[in-house]
Amino acid sequence: MSDRKRGFFVRAALVTTAGLVLSPLGVLAQSTPAPASPSQSTTSVSKDRWLHVRVISSDAKGETVRVNVPLELAEKVLPAINKDRLHAGKVRIDDARVNDVDLRALVDAIRTSKDGEFVTVQSNDCDVRVAKQSNHLIIHVLDKQNSKKSEVEVKVPMKVIDALFSAGKDELDLVAALHALSAQGDTELVSVKDHENTVRVWLDSKNVTD
Repeated sequence: MSDRKRGFFVRAALVTTAGLVLSPLGVLAQSTPAPASPSQSTTSVSKDRWLHVRVISSDAKGETVRVNVPLELAEKVLPAINKDRLHAGKVRIDDARVNDVDLRALVDAIRTSKDGEFVTVQSNDCDVRVAKQSNHLIIHVLDKQNSKKSEVEVKVPMKVIDALFSAGKDELDLVAALHALSAQGDTELVSVKDHENTVRVWLDSKNVTD
């Protein structure tokens, strides 16, 4: 496979994975409490954790989408949603092997390994970096095709990945992953920048986006 094709498929896989995990939470957006008024505090006084998604369009319309979801709400609502591959808080995947690679075995190998840089690919079309640092899996992709560069960075705590793969064969446990995520401190999970959109997904204790 050429570097160009490899870069395309890597980026597509990352965005698809992020969407697979986060898209069910979009169903909860209508149930999310309204932003606090100026007279109210925008920071939760409890230990509630909020997952934020912000998408800023770079086209002429300049649209911005903000979704704020309390993880506690997501944990309770997701098991009640049964549509397509999503059921009882789990997502069914057809095969836990991709290109003859056992994903569960790969995750276990990364979890038990020391911090380090596992994969580095640099080409004229695409730069890819996969590393483990401070118990986080970090994936960074810089697509340099043509003059329009796009950049994807995913940073996920290993405990969340372990929880995600804790379900049975060919399933991903979203509820378990959210529960593990709720124990984390403030952290940025996904960042995507290209000529069309800027996407940011992060976790903190605020009930509104920045």
